[in-house]
Amino acid sequence: MDRSVHRVSRKAGFHPGSVVYVGRERTEKVSIEIIDYDESRLDERRVSGVEECFPFRDTATVTWINVNGIHEPELVEQLGLHYGIHPLILEDIVNSRQRPKFNEAADYILVVLKMIYSDRPGGELIAEQVSVLFGRNWVITFQEPEGDVFDPVRERLRKTVPRGKYLAADYLAHALIDAIVDHYFVILENLGDQIESLEDDIAGHPRPESLSTIRELKMKLLVLRRAVWPLREVIGGLERTESSLVKAATVPYLRDVYEHTVNVIETVEIYRDMIAGLLDLYHTAVSNRLNEIMKVLTVIATIFMPLAFLAGVYGMNFDTQAGPFNMPELGWPFGYLMFWGMAAATAGGLLWFFRKRRWL
Repeated sequence: MDRSVHRVSRKAGFHPGSVVYVGRERTEKVSIEIIDYDESRLDERRVSGVEECFPFRDTATVTWINVNGIHEPELVEQLGLHYGIHPLILEDIVNSRQRPKFNEAADYILVVLKMIYSDRPGGELIAEQVSVLFGRNWVITFQEPEGDVFDPVRERLRKTVPRGKYLAADYLAHALIDAIVDHYFVILENLGDQIESLEDDIAGHPRPESLSTIRELKMKLLVLRRAVWPLREVIGGLERTESSLVKAATVPYLRDVYEHTVNVIETVEIYRDMIAGLLDLYHTAVSNRLNEIMKVLTVIATIFMPLAFLAGVYGMNFDTQAGPFNMPELGWPFGYLMFWGMAAATAGGLLWFFRKRRWL
């Protein structure tokens, strides 16, 4: 376990509302991107200082401010205080171990959720915290490192003219949340392919390596489950809010995201059951394979037992001159052939008996 990750103890002794970063140690510089737009104009820029975000709080346009990095709490606090965000909310934003949650105030709404992605195809799943904070005409997103699943939203903003629904900050916030939830389906599709491939491998040729693969899949599903289970309550709260910041026209879209979230949760539970079934299938396949091996070995041992008896009897070197009952076969001209005839007949008879009883 990485000891540099999630040092919650560093907050010990601070009073509630202290903006203290909790998460993986990072050294990269925080970057800020701004997309400001109206019906026909769009201005996209990367700014060098947090002060450049201040003028967009009271503009008539819609502004999306994307902060890549929460490991500089002073920057987050400075931005949040200018936009009138309560310190307890800022405390939640810089705590990367925050459970997905929904919080609303008079002038803004906060949605905290987890963005899931893989470091490589079939690799470990990483849960990155994303905080979506929006007011009447602005949306601020806080991420951990740079890189996200919001490119489809950016492309729609660039290409959609007139922008219609996107002229409302609540719809933009919904689009960002929806992009994260939709990416869960991409992760689930990859996990489903891995589960099916593993099932075929186990059914065909179970190997000890299959157990480690099953364990890895269980850990991936655990990461996904922790991210999506609380999200149903979060999206439900956002859908049912009576805040004026969420317009009636946006509610059906939020309901659609809620349904997607439920589908993700159901799929995760199905996959968990399938993983448990794969473990049973592995043990059953290994047991069946062992039974087949034991059956073959038992048949071989059973066939050779009477042959060993015959070989033992004829290997006792009786004196054929001592009497008529002292192994007269030892002096027969065809005694050697007779022995192998008896051995072949015995082995053949046993094989016939096993097949008749369907033991082979």
